[in-house]
Amino acid sequence: MDGPDQIGPDYRPKQTWGDKTRRLVKAFTTKEGLVGDYDYSYLFTPNIPFLTKRRSSAPFFGLEDRVPVVLALLLGLQHSLAMLGGIISPPILIGGASGANFGSEDYQYLVSTSLIVSGILSAIQMTRFHIYGTKYYIGTGLISVVGISFATITVASGAFEQMYSTGYCPTAEDGTKLPCPKGYGALLGTSCLCALLEVGLSFMSPKILKRVFPPLVTGPTVLLIGASLIQSAFEDWAGGSGTCSENPGNGALCPSADAPHALPWGSAEFIGLGFLVYVSIIICERFGAPIMRSCSVVVGLLVGCIVAAACGYFDRSGIDAAPVASFVWVRTFPLVVYPPLILPLLAVYIVVMMESIGDITATCDVSQVEVEGPTFDSRIQGGVLGNGITCILAGLCTMTPMSVFAQNNGVIALTKCANRTAGYCCCFFLIVMGIFAKFAAALVAIPSSVLGGMTTFLFSSVAISGIRIISTIPFTRRNRFILTAAFAVGMGATLVSDWFDYFFTYSGNNRGLTGLLDAIELVMENGFAITALLGVVLNLILPEDPEEEAAIVDARGDYRRSEDVMTSSESTQFTKGEPSASPSA
Repeated sequence: MDGPDQIGPDYRPKQTWGDKTRRLVKAFTTKEGLVGDYDYSYLFTPNIPFLTKRRSSAPFFGLEDRVPVVLALLLGLQHSLAMLGGIISPPILIGGASGANFGSEDYQYLVSTSLIVSGILSAIQMTRFHIYGTKYYIGTGLISVVGISFATITVASGAFEQMYSTGYCPTAEDGTKLPCPKGYGALLGTSCLCALLEVGLSFMSPKILKRVFPPLVTGPTVLLIGASLIQSAFEDWAGGSGTCSENPGNGALCPSADAPHALPWGSAEFIGLGFLVYVSIIICERFGAPIMRSCSVVVGLLVGCIVAAACGYFDRSGIDAAPVASFVWVRTFPLVVYPPLILPLLAVYIVVMMESIGDITATCDVSQVEVEGPTFDSRIQGGVLGNGITCILAGLCTMTPMSVFAQNNGVIALTKCANRTAGYCCCFFLIVMGIFAKFAAALVAIPSSVLGGMTTFLFSSVAISGIRIISTIPFTRRNRFILTAAFAVGMGATLVSDWFDYFFTYSGNNRGLTGLLDAIELVMENGFAITALLGVVLNLILPEDPEEEAAIVDARGDYRRSEDVMTSSESTQFTKGEPSASPSA
């Protein structure tokens, strides 16, 4: 029988309401529907050395396969836990000392809302709506979980620094930065406006998008996003960012002098807590069961929290004062357009679109659906358009730009479940986590050193994703030249972020010109934006060498021929030698 992707991009067998009702009743009233015959021990068996291992492999669940209710809930919870670290990190950093400098209540609200909005908007991407009367779609139809883009963090940090220096955000007489809800509202309003760029680009042909934004451009861009974020994560690992880290050794204590277990920045206790989280992630990867390995970052965070709580590092006041439940719009911010943010956020949305294309392609691959052809192109188009629309909705829901996350691809590959039912269960758990405000308050109360040990690993994985993308590029002379030219300035701006602070000397009263100069300064201080811009321009203007291209084509032909020979010999082996075996086993 032909599957959905063979017949059409959104083929569904026609079902009456009676068929759906009988299927639902069977799912919740029979053992087959509730539990099935799945080998649950596969998910929970640790990888203990020197013990005899029973060879087992989980069956693969495709997009439309029937999955037992218990398994769908279990895998959905696993997906949500794997996403948790990436979803909560950006709002914690944007609302912290290097961002809007919010108090604990606004802090908790941002974390709660990020989980709720992520769950709701992920469901939109997974559902995949057809725009009536057109060939266009909204959403991917895959397990595509969205969360706040990491690319926003560096732009937001630079923008808030600029807002405080120009007086847009308030400061105390002693220079202490005060909370700036007005600045956060400016970030939201400007992001909603700039999201229209991604919406417009989604209607372009995927072939054109791939031509303008190939891996040659996306790889170094993603690499520098991760590299720029590791700095803030490492500051947290040593005790926290802000005033206590600006002048270490001057008597300032982290996170503040009245904290339960305040210590100077860089103290051995802080570094030890972060190292405990880091080592726990590695141990979990080596010895953990499949369900633990996919959410090893959260397991490491949990271990660090337990030790930190036992040693008196937690401040319970925020948890006790937090309400039981929260939701979107419990707190609001004035939406305005901040002109200096327009250019940097346009660069962010180009990066977000490039990330989405790569992550959707990877999700198609691990979900065992086609990665070329009209159906795949429609998934790319629907994913990019869905991402643009969800970014607008996120801004209206008080959240910064969202992007499709890549973490769930590892979960799909590990659990062999690409079924959207598990994806919807993931959305459900994310929404529930966000509604319970005490949970968000507990996340906000995590000591900076514990959080830094987790985010350092997480942001490093972003940089490694960029390296993986670069590794797919043939290293011709032209490609090496473009990588070198784009990476040189971008890496320099990442290492020396204030290199462009004194370039412009204008000090007049022309607010429009001042805003333009501030925007250029923000772009030039974000290394990934410079790299993306240079990469796009150089890729379009530098001609390709016909001889090198011919050599690449010949090499690929030889590689494909060797693959054909290998596949042929493998099929003979399975046919003649082991008729009951399968390549996945």
